[in-house]
Amino acid sequence: MDDLGQLEQDLLQAIADAGTVAALEAVRVEALGKKGSISALMKGLGALSPEERKKKGPLYNQIKNRVETAIDTRKAALETAELDTKLAAERVDVTLPVRPQGEGRIHPISQTLDEVLAIFGEMGF
Repeated sequence: MDDLGQLEQDLLQAIADAGTVAALEAVRVEALGKKGSISALMKGLGALSPEERKKKGPLYNQIKNRVETAIDTRKAALETAELDTKLAAERVDVTLPVRPQGEGRIHPISQTLDEVLAIFGEMGF
């Protein structure tokens, strides 16, 4: 029992210490993955007697559920923090002066039309 409590505390501490989503995923795999510590406990249930299984099965499931809940909560917090950081980095400063725009040019067709109209205007049409 004491080993289970220590295992749970170690996992919860590792979850709290995870600083990124990738580190949290590594903790999740270490705890709940195919070769994880909680998965190893679950696999060991088959070798126990039915009475011991009835005692330890719910206990293992409680630990697993608490660890999963802690992982989900921490993941949501980390994703929110990463999104806030990303949005702060991409924020546009509206107080900056506007970049100067290059002056436009008259379209060649409009320029030719103006020249033709000027020529015909000089000719009296």
